[in-house]
Amino acid sequence: HDGIAMKSEDLYISPAAVRVKYAFLNTTAKDETVVVAFPMPNITTEGVDDMLAVPTDDPVNFLDFHTTVDGRPVKAEAMQLVFKNGVDRTELLKSLGVPLAPHLQATAKALDRLSPAIQKRLLDLGLAVPDDYDVGHGMEHHLSPAWTLKTTYWWRQTFPAGKVLHVEHAYKPSVGETSGTLLESPDFRSNELYPQMQAKYCIDNDFLAAIARRKAQTAPDRQAFFEQRIDYVLTTGANWKDPIGEFRLVVDKGAAENLLSVCGEGIRKIGPTQFELRRHDFLPQRDLHLLILVSPPQA
Repeated sequence: HDGIAMKSEDLYISPAAVRVKYAFLNTTAKDETVVVAFPMPNITTEGVDDMLAVPTDDPVNFLDFHTTVDGRPVKAEAMQLVFKNGVDRTELLKSLGVPLAPHLQATAKALDRLSPAIQKRLLDLGLAVPDDYDVGHGMEHHLSPAWTLKTTYWWRQTFPAGKVLHVEHAYKPSVGETSGTLLESPDFRSNELYPQMQAKYCIDNDFLAAIARRKAQTAPDRQAFFEQRIDYVLTTGANWKDPIGEFRLVVDKGAAENLLSVCGEGIRKIGPTQFELRRHDFLPQRDLHLLILVSPPQA
């Protein structure tokens, strides 16, 4: 979008809500109509044991996404695509009448209704995994979805010549959760997953020391933490003319006793649960990944 500059982006992220406010300026002498696209975090399930905290049962607007332009609601279209191992499998699932949202019960039930030959094809493609169990009536055979759903909201927007337009989005994030965390294990540094976690969340020694302190105060037979993970696609901010003029990020970890690790040089604490990052002429090079450690309630 060569003629349209993002003058500012004000982003708020917490486990309960994501809100982002943009100010766009059409720097040209004529009105410009362009497609504005807003990618949502991917929804991925690899099978039976994946726990996904998805806030609504709506198969399309599963994160309760809303957008306004200069305070007026906009009807955004949703484009949804299914991928497995880098291959687009959207049309295959649609042709079989299988919902695209992998986390919904209706999707697993639709897989169960398919013929054995079609089920075998989906298993061979890795789009499903077997889920066999006995609830007292003999062994039952089921399929569990195993794919990634990519959702992008988009609409056509006219940016008046020489004017600033205010665009706001709000949604409830999908929060990945893990009972316990690798980081409270005594030998976590030798785990093959640790370097990936460290790179993704910029885990530092202060964060690890805080975990160790809390672990020391926790009964030996109890977990000190469970993980919450939130992803946010930030790099689309580089699609506009020039860098983002003024960028502000506020991350809220939810409760004062929670621990937060996130990449961002110069991030500073501004309240008991909130941290702020400010940048001038900002060109995002990577997406945001939040790791929040929450202490489970002690019985």
